[in-house]
Amino acid sequence: MKVLLPGLDKQLHFLKNNLTQKPSSILIIGSSSESIALKLSEIYKCRIEIIVEEYESLLNSKLIIGNNENISVKMMNFDSTDYNDSEFDLIYAQASISSVIRSKIIKEIKRILKPKGFLCIGEIVKLSSNTPKFINDVFASSNLSPIEKDKLNSFYFEKGFNVIASDDISFTLREYYINTVNELESTEKKFTNQEKSYYKKLINRINHESNVYLKLGGKKHIGFVVALLQREGL
Repeated sequence: MKVLLPGLDKQLHFLKNNLTQKPSSILIIGSSSESIALKLSEIYKCRIEIIVEEYESLLNSKLIIGNNENISVKMMNFDSTDYNDSEFDLIYAQASISSVIRSKIIKEIKRILKPKGFLCIGEIVKLSSNTPKFINDVFASSNLSPIEKDKLNSFYFEKGFNVIASDDISFTLREYYINTVNELESTEKKFTNQEKSYYKKLINRINHESNVYLKLGGKKHIGFVVALLQREGL
């Protein structure tokens, strides 16, 4: 199964190459993470939870995961979960926390992550401080608030995380947007008129965002960075 998220499968490979400890509990934040959960379950054979924020994502995830006994999917707000303090060894978030409420989400992640536990992030970033309006409009339409690439590590350090490793994998975005457009076109052909009407706003947003990146120079301003972070211990 392929990963249809910014960063594609490169964040997963990055984690495997840099995480030296075997986790016994993993939380994955964000929809469209099913293939990641299945792969992590295969590698680590441990308890894995996925949280999503929409009911449709919940149903879709449950359908894809099937009867895998190691993986469960729940619907929760990312900044206010039902988990206990210090519950997870590893939290994985690929393109799911670069939002306007990032600081609240990070605070919650820190609460439910064990001391010296690991956080693997993939974040949409700004490649410069002088981001033009049409790029900022794309961010706003998706409720994103990207940090400048060169300031990402210091942001997490200030939040109480040590940077174990990081990498710029912005090169994956072109393939991601091409794949997304192709997938959308294929899926849209199967929609009923009612479904097309229901998803019209989402379809238009995805098409516009892809067009900005692929044809209007967005690649000069939009990047993607992965990092493995470790929560400070007691």
